[in-house]
Amino acid sequence: MLQEVDKTGGSGIQQERTKYLVIRKLLRRKVAQGSLLIVSVALIFALLPGWFSPMDPFHQNISQRLAPPYGFKGNLTGQYLGTDQLGRDILSRIIYGARISLLVTFLAVLVSGLLGVTAGLLAGYHGGKLDLLIMRLIDIQLAFPLILLVIGIVAVVGPSLTNIIVVMGISAWPRYARIVRGSVLSVKEMEFIKAARSIGARPSRIMICHILPNVLSPLVVLSTFEIARMILLEATLSFLGLGVQPPNPTWGGMVNEGKHYIYMSWAVSTLPGLIIALVVCAFNMLGDEIRDAIDPQMSGD
Repeated sequence: MLQEVDKTGGSGIQQERTKYLVIRKLLRRKVAQGSLLIVSVALIFALLPGWFSPMDPFHQNISQRLAPPYGFKGNLTGQYLGTDQLGRDILSRIIYGARISLLVTFLAVLVSGLLGVTAGLLAGYHGGKLDLLIMRLIDIQLAFPLILLVIGIVAVVGPSLTNIIVVMGISAWPRYARIVRGSVLSVKEMEFIKAARSIGARPSRIMICHILPNVLSPLVVLSTFEIARMILLEATLSFLGLGVQPPNPTWGGMVNEGKHYIYMSWAVSTLPGLIIALVVCAFNMLGDEIRDAIDPQMSGD
């Protein structure tokens, strides 16, 4: 029985080989390569904005306001994407905006993942009244439109960075819980789980060490799609004035600030909006490619 648990439930050489094959298959796909490139650039900008930003994103110069991007008449030297209504460099604000937008997004996904995975493991493994309670809580939350729920809560608690992360994280945990619960219901009846129970393994150890590693694949795919969805949600909150407050640059906030000047300078709103669309598409396509690489039947391999 010990051998069976090690062979099937433990990570071991076989799981490491599977991960290597998935990564190799993923890196051979051109769509995945392009998506990874865009995601990597966005992450590098978010982690090291000072290395790439040509100017101070907070510096204002009213005399240089609403300058067009490079190549258009009236462009200013060194300001490749032009300036906004206060004369701030748009490129620098987009680079620094990646830090806040992606920080909020990743932390919100982490919060929702921890809550959802925990709830899904408990509901799927223990079943009974606990399962019924968790599933009813999920049904209640899913009955409310997501964006209205988040806007309502943020309007009550206030638009601070911490509040936004927590609210966005709490709003998304049902997706993780439902997927994990469904996977646990099938995995917990396998032989290696029964073997683990027979040798006296505690439920917490079985859930964390044996069941969780076997349900990680759908979680990786879901997290990639959730990152894209959270970027849009954060941009929506910032556009409505409920996100991170000015003068801190966020992509959604930049779109909101530039909408009043769209006829005088199209770049102020359009360029941050294009960045949002590009990064969201990259994460969505990366999620599709990861799903296809993990499940050969999806790609016909």
